[in-house]
Amino acid sequence: MAALVINEEFLSQVELLQMLVKNNVAGLFGGNHLSKNNGSSCDFSDYRDYIPGDDITKIDWNAFARFEKLYLKLYLDERQLHTRIYIDVSSSMTFGKGKKDEQAIRLAAALAYISVCEMDKVSIYTIRGDRVEAVIENMLGRENYLNNIGKLNDVRFDGDCAISEAILPSTVGYGDGMSIIISDFLTDNNFETAIEHLTSKKRDILCIQVLSEEELHPTSRGKMHFFDSEDTQKYYRRNINKEIMRAYQEALDYITGRVADCCRSRGAEYMLVSADDSIGGVFYEKLMALGVVK
Repeated sequence: MAALVINEEFLSQVELLQMLVKNNVAGLFGGNHLSKNNGSSCDFSDYRDYIPGDDITKIDWNAFARFEKLYLKLYLDERQLHTRIYIDVSSSMTFGKGKKDEQAIRLAAALAYISVCEMDKVSIYTIRGDRVEAVIENMLGRENYLNNIGKLNDVRFDGDCAISEAILPSTVGYGDGMSIIISDFLTDNNFETAIEHLTSKKRDILCIQVLSEEELHPTSRGKMHFFDSEDTQKYYRRNINKEIMRAYQEALDYITGRVADCCRSRGAEYMLVSADDSIGGVFYEKLMALGVVK
């Protein structure tokens, strides 16, 4: 990326956005979440039988007096969750004048800011080939965000991306927050297994498919040469006519539908974003439609 995507102007926009959506964030964000596990907050949850070795301070002696049996009090655990953001940094993310790569960086930075303001911990990774590489880990609080988020300006986009092969061996955390995958998903590689894996880890999942306007609404006509941005040895030469455009639209619908159906069938959220969409538009229109922003 030639330009600094994360600059003072962008950070001002993100701060304003956060102020506007404050107290209207639902479902996927929010640091003081009630865990499905039991812990040591002051909110009573349930009883269970006492097992030798348990903390005797949690025994309900009133229940013992009534039933002559030892019961342990269980409490809901208020946990700080961990938002993990994965950015596809393959060459195909540089396609188009709308600059999908810059949009991916902006989305990651904006979602990270919303998360830290909701008291979540945030880590941002790149998916390069079959590896997950940390850019920022365990970011907490606004000051820490402002000191570290500029690292996204140094992210390089090149090569290919194998989402499942990269995410499966990585640490994802069990039931401790949200996983966001930002990609164009224009790959022959398998991504479904990664979504299944994150689902099995009891994580909230949001897949954001970023496409350029040229990909969403192509205007090319006549004799054209197209090269695979991740493998220039592969190319497509054809006279672009109405039939070709119709076939392309069907292929595009299949690709976006494949990602959406994969997410829907596994309880994940899916959002299609144009590289030309404003961050405000993404939050107030697309995330509102998902119910993430009320």
